[in-house]
Amino acid sequence: MASHIVKIIQSFYITHDVKCFMVEKPENYDFIPGQATDVSINIPGWEDKVRPFTFTNLREQKYLEFMIKIYRDHDGVTEMLGGINAGAELILHDVFGAIQFKGPGVFIAAGAGITPFISIFRDLYKQNKLYGNKLIYTNKTSEDVILDAELRRLLKNDYIKVFTRENVIGFTGKRIDRNFLIENISNFGQHFYVCGPADFVANISKNLLELGVTSDTLIVEE
Repeated sequence: MASHIVKIIQSFYITHDVKCFMVEKPENYDFIPGQATDVSINIPGWEDKVRPFTFTNLREQKYLEFMIKIYRDHDGVTEMLGGINAGAELILHDVFGAIQFKGPGVFIAAGAGITPFISIFRDLYKQNKLYGNKLIYTNKTSEDVILDAELRRLLKNDYIKVFTRENVIGFTGKRIDRNFLIENISNFGQHFYVCGPADFVANISKNLLELGVTSDTLIVEE
């Protein structure tokens, strides 16, 4: 497996527990929007502790960007990432990932599961091809939403927020279940992109398939 040591150019928090990292881009290193790579920290004892993170930048940009949820109670890679900043080094590996744009459709994300879709949305917007896609994005509370202002700007009325632990005026305070999908989606013959925790992806996928979505048009991380 090829590896590349890259320096962190900039890092900053974009929510209370999600940190954005802009890092050097190795020469000839490329990805398809929606894809990811395994990342580790270039610190003794941490070089082999890899975790998968998705690229969120446009592929033509001269840097790479990751938006990483920091789990402060796990004593692991993300907690360590929470404490490192510009000048520190990361180790990147090969690019992988099944999530990529196949055609207009509905994107359903939970929490940090939005990250594969960010690069896709930015790329489609740049090509003036984002219209006709819808995002349903669920989080515990409004404070957990990643890039809310940008998603509103890009998707406008095709952006539905769902909060599971907060009732905010004007927004839906419930879970994405079978009834929610029926109420908010009129066409199950289009593409569906689902990303989030494993249980979330499994439940949403099961509901979509029961509602007539085919396995060919259901795109999830394998």
